[in-house]
Amino acid sequence: MVRINEMPYREKYAKVLDNMKFDDVFITPFIKKHLGDQAVADLQRIWQQEAKAIPEDASFEEKYEIAYSNWIWIARNAYSFIRERLGEDGIEQFERAQVEALKRKNAGPGLFLLTLIRALSPGSAFMMLAKQMAYQLQWFTPLSASELTRHRAVIDIPRCKILDFSDTDDICMVGCQSTYPMWVAEQFKAQMKYERSGNSCTCTLAPLG
Repeated sequence: MVRINEMPYREKYAKVLDNMKFDDVFITPFIKKHLGDQAVADLQRIWQQEAKAIPEDASFEEKYEIAYSNWIWIARNAYSFIRERLGEDGIEQFERAQVEALKRKNAGPGLFLLTLIRALSPGSAFMMLAKQMAYQLQWFTPLSASELTRHRAVIDIPRCKILDFSDTDDICMVGCQSTYPMWVAEQFKAQMKYERSGNSCTCTLAPLG
Protein backbone atom coordinates (compact mmCIF):
# COMPACT_ATOMS: atom_id res chain seq x y z
CA MET A 1 0.00 0.00 0.00
CA VAL A 2 1.27 3.46 -0.93
CA ARG A 3 0.61 6.35 1.41
CA ILE A 4 -1.42 9.17 -0.15
CA ASN A 5 -2.69 12.33 1.47
CA GLU A 6 -6.28 12.03 2.62
CA MET A 7 -8.72 14.68 1.43
CA PRO A 8 -10.65 16.22 4.37
CA TYR A 9 -14.45 16.46 4.21
CA ARG A 10 -14.26 20.24 4.06
CA GLU A 11 -12.40 19.95 0.76
CA LYS A 12 -14.57 17.09 -0.51
CA TYR A 13 -17.63 19.25 0.06
CA ALA A 14 -16.02 22.18 -1.77
CA LYS A 15 -15.06 19.88 -4.67
CA VAL A 16 -18.64 18.62 -5.05
CA LEU A 17 -19.99 22.18 -5.12
CA ASP A 18 -17.31 23.19 -7.63
CA ASN A 19 -18.17 20.27 -9.90
CA MET A 20 -21.89 21.01 -9.70
CA LYS A 21 -21.13 24.54 -10.92
CA PHE A 22 -18.83 23.13 -13.59
CA ASP A 23 -21.54 20.75 -14.80
CA ASP A 24 -24.04 23.58 -15.09
CA VAL A 25 -21.56 25.79 -16.96
CA PHE A 26 -21.10 23.33 -19.82
CA ILE A 27 -24.28 21.20 -19.69
CA THR A 28 -26.73 24.10 -19.99
CA PRO A 29 -25.07 25.64 -23.09
CA PHE A 30 -24.84 22.17 -24.67
CA ILE A 31 -28.55 21.56 -24.17
CA LYS A 32 -29.42 25.04 -25.44
CA LYS A 33 -27.27 24.62 -28.55
CA HIS A 34 -28.71 21.24 -29.51
CA LEU A 35 -32.25 21.37 -28.14
CA GLY A 36 -33.18 24.99 -27.39
CA ASP A 37 -34.34 27.06 -24.43
CA GLN A 38 -37.37 24.92 -23.63
CA ALA A 39 -35.20 21.85 -23.20
CA VAL A 40 -32.94 23.80 -20.82
CA ALA A 41 -35.99 24.72 -18.74
CA ASP A 42 -37.17 21.08 -18.81
CA LEU A 43 -33.82 19.75 -17.58
CA GLN A 44 -33.47 22.40 -14.88
CA ARG A 45 -36.96 21.53 -13.64
CA ILE A 46 -35.90 17.87 -13.37
CA TRP A 47 -32.75 18.90 -11.49
CA GLN A 48 -34.82 20.83 -8.95
CA GLN A 49 -37.21 17.94 -8.25
CA GLU A 50 -34.90 16.02 -5.90
CA ALA A 51 -32.49 18.78 -4.84
CA LYS A 52 -31.88 18.62 -1.09
CA ALA A 53 -31.19 21.65 1.07
CA ILE A 54 -27.90 21.64 2.96
CA PRO A 55 -28.22 22.80 6.59
CA GLU A 56 -25.73 25.50 7.53
CA ASP A 57 -25.08 23.93 10.93
CA ALA A 58 -24.34 20.46 9.52
CA SER A 59 -20.84 18.98 9.74
CA PHE A 60 -18.69 19.04 6.61
CA GLU A 61 -19.16 15.29 6.30
CA GLU A 62 -22.95 15.72 6.37
CA LYS A 63 -22.77 18.61 3.92
CA TYR A 64 -20.61 16.53 1.61
CA GLU A 65 -23.02 13.60 1.67
CA ILE A 66 -26.04 15.79 0.84
CA ALA A 67 -24.18 17.72 -1.86
CA TYR A 68 -22.88 14.47 -3.33
CA SER A 69 -26.39 13.05 -3.67
CA ASN A 70 -27.43 16.32 -5.37
CA TRP A 71 -24.51 16.01 -7.79
CA ILE A 72 -25.43 12.40 -8.59
CA TRP A 73 -29.00 13.51 -9.34
CA ILE A 74 -27.76 16.25 -11.70
CA ALA A 75 -25.27 14.01 -13.53
CA ARG A 76 -27.44 10.95 -14.02
CA ASN A 77 -30.39 13.02 -15.23
CA ALA A 78 -28.19 14.95 -17.64
CA TYR A 79 -27.09 11.70 -19.26
CA SER A 80 -30.60 10.22 -19.41
CA PHE A 81 -32.07 13.50 -20.74
CA ILE A 82 -29.48 13.70 -23.53
CA ARG A 83 -29.82 10.02 -24.39
CA GLU A 84 -33.62 10.34 -24.59
CA ARG A 85 -33.61 13.53 -26.69
CA LEU A 86 -30.46 13.07 -28.82
CA GLY A 87 -29.63 9.36 -28.74
CA GLU A 88 -26.16 7.83 -28.75
CA ASP A 89 -24.84 10.48 -31.14
CA GLY A 90 -25.86 13.08 -28.57
CA ILE A 91 -24.02 11.23 -25.81
CA GLU A 92 -20.85 11.19 -27.96
CA GLN A 93 -21.17 14.93 -28.66
CA PHE A 94 -21.78 15.59 -24.96
CA GLU A 95 -18.72 13.57 -24.04
CA ARG A 96 -16.57 15.60 -26.45
CA ALA A 97 -17.98 18.82 -24.97
CA GLN A 98 -17.12 17.62 -21.47
CA VAL A 99 -13.53 16.77 -22.45
CA GLU A 100 -13.04 20.25 -23.89
CA ALA A 101 -14.63 21.83 -20.79
CA LEU A 102 -12.29 19.83 -18.51
CA LYS A 103 -9.28 20.94 -20.56
CA ARG A 104 -10.32 24.59 -20.23
CA LYS A 105 -10.95 24.21 -16.51
CA ASN A 106 -7.55 22.64 -15.85
CA ALA A 107 -5.44 24.85 -18.10
CA GLY A 108 -3.16 27.27 -16.27
CA PRO A 109 0.23 27.68 -14.57
CA GLY A 110 0.09 24.18 -13.05
CA LEU A 111 -0.26 22.55 -16.45
CA PHE A 112 2.52 24.72 -17.86
CA LEU A 113 4.83 23.68 -15.01
CA LEU A 114 3.96 20.01 -15.50
CA THR A 115 4.77 20.34 -19.21
CA LEU A 116 8.17 21.86 -18.41
CA ILE A 117 8.96 19.12 -15.89
CA ARG A 118 7.88 16.44 -18.40
CA ALA A 119 10.35 17.83 -20.92
CA LEU A 120 13.18 17.51 -18.38
CA SER A 121 12.09 14.43 -16.44
CA PRO A 122 9.07 12.49 -17.75
CA GLY A 123 9.10 10.11 -14.79
CA SER A 124 9.00 12.93 -12.25
CA ALA A 125 6.15 14.61 -14.13
CA PHE A 126 4.17 11.37 -14.17
CA MET A 127 4.68 10.90 -10.42
CA MET A 128 3.36 14.41 -9.81
CA LEU A 129 0.30 13.72 -11.97
CA ALA A 130 -0.40 10.32 -10.39
CA LYS A 131 -0.21 11.68 -6.84
CA GLN A 132 -2.49 14.57 -7.78
CA MET A 133 -5.00 12.22 -9.41
CA ALA A 134 -4.99 9.89 -6.39
CA TYR A 135 -5.77 12.90 -4.22
CA GLN A 136 -8.33 14.63 -6.43
CA LEU A 137 -10.37 11.49 -7.15
CA GLN A 138 -11.15 11.15 -3.43
CA TRP A 139 -14.15 13.46 -3.70
CA PHE A 140 -15.69 10.86 -6.04
CA THR A 141 -15.18 7.81 -3.84
CA PRO A 142 -12.99 6.26 -1.14
CA LEU A 143 -9.80 4.79 -2.61
CA SER A 144 -6.26 3.65 -1.92
CA ALA A 145 -3.07 3.37 -3.99
CA SER A 146 -1.36 -0.01 -4.24
CA GLU A 147 1.38 1.10 -6.64
CA LEU A 148 2.97 4.44 -7.48
CA THR A 149 6.15 4.54 -9.55
CA ARG A 150 7.61 6.70 -12.31
CA HIS A 151 5.99 4.41 -14.88
CA ARG A 152 2.72 3.21 -13.37
CA ALA A 153 0.13 3.99 -10.73
CA VAL A 154 -2.63 1.69 -9.50
CA ILE A 155 -5.59 3.12 -7.61
CA ASP A 156 -7.93 0.64 -5.92
CA ILE A 157 -11.61 1.44 -5.34
CA PRO A 158 -13.08 -1.31 -3.14
CA ARG A 159 -16.64 0.02 -3.39
CA CYS A 160 -17.42 2.90 -5.73
CA LYS A 161 -19.57 5.52 -4.05
CA ILE A 162 -21.15 6.48 -7.39
CA LEU A 163 -22.52 2.95 -7.80
CA ASP A 164 -24.19 3.05 -4.38
CA PHE A 165 -26.82 5.17 -6.14
CA SER A 166 -29.31 3.77 -8.64
CA ASP A 167 -29.18 4.42 -12.39
CA THR A 168 -25.57 5.60 -12.39
CA ASP A 169 -24.11 3.34 -15.07
CA ASP A 170 -23.75 6.28 -17.47
CA ILE A 171 -21.71 8.22 -14.91
CA CYS A 172 -19.47 5.15 -14.57
CA MET A 173 -19.28 3.85 -18.14
CA VAL A 174 -19.35 7.17 -20.01
CA GLY A 175 -18.02 9.66 -17.47
CA CYS A 176 -15.38 7.72 -15.57
CA GLN A 177 -14.37 5.02 -18.05
CA SER A 178 -14.47 7.03 -21.28
CA THR A 179 -14.58 10.82 -20.80
CA TYR A 180 -11.94 11.05 -18.07
CA PRO A 181 -9.41 8.83 -19.89
CA MET A 182 -9.79 10.95 -23.05
CA TRP A 183 -9.25 14.13 -21.04
CA VAL A 184 -6.22 12.76 -19.17
CA ALA A 185 -4.64 11.51 -22.41
CA GLU A 186 -5.16 14.77 -24.28
CA GLN A 187 -4.20 17.19 -21.53
CA PHE A 188 -1.73 15.28 -19.36
CA LYS A 189 -0.30 12.74 -21.83
CA ALA A 190 -1.16 9.77 -19.65
CA GLN A 191 -3.19 6.61 -20.19
CA MET A 192 -6.01 6.00 -17.72
CA LYS A 193 -7.76 2.62 -17.65
CA TYR A 194 -10.53 1.34 -15.41
CA GLU A 195 -11.34 -2.29 -14.68
CA ARG A 196 -14.70 -2.66 -12.97
CA SER A 197 -15.87 -5.74 -11.11
CA GLY A 198 -19.33 -5.29 -9.62
CA ASN A 199 -19.15 -2.16 -7.49
CA SER A 200 -15.37 -2.24 -7.15
CA CYS A 201 -12.85 -0.85 -9.61
CA THR A 202 -9.15 -0.56 -10.33
CA CYS A 203 -7.79 2.53 -12.07
CA THR A 204 -4.38 2.24 -13.74
CA LEU A 205 -2.35 5.23 -14.92
CA ALA A 206 0.71 5.11 -17.16
CA PRO A 207 2.65 7.69 -19.21
CA LEU A 208 1.88 7.95 -22.90
CA GLY A 209 4.74 7.86 -25.37
